[in-house]
Amino acid sequence: MTDSADAISTRNAEVVRRYLRVFESKDVSQLEELVAEDVLVHGAGQHGQGRHYPEGAVLTPGLSNCRVRVDDLFAAGDRVTVAFTLTYTHDRSGRDLTMSGIKSYRLQNGRIVEFWGETDLYGLLRQAGLVPEQIPPL
Repeated sequence: MTDSADAISTRNAEVVRRYLRVFESKDVSQLEELVAEDVLVHGAGQHGQGRHYPEGAVLTPGLSNCRVRVDDLFAAGDRVTVAFTLTYTHDRSGRDLTMSGIKSYRLQNGRIVEFWGETDLYGLLRQAGLVPEQIPPL
């Protein structure tokens, strides 16, 4: 007997929630179970392939103590879309920095095989003092 669409959606939502918790634990070994080795990654005008992309995102240097807040999550079949807020401690200043984002994941056999998304990297860099408060006019 095959799983119902609701059961598949619920299971896939839990995989994505577990994936997001890896940002808090920084235990990238858990990604082996959650993310396909050849995952396709789309975002910020770039496309890449391989688990090393999400591993690098989890281990971003200069940012520690990540806290993840799921603001909204919608799961339907093999797709899960999540709006989230990440709060990091900026290692150099000790200040908290936040970054919001939206990602859409495609799952297969309980693993993330592809995702698309955007995060407010400019806002994070602005809070860290690395870019101007306002974008200057052209």
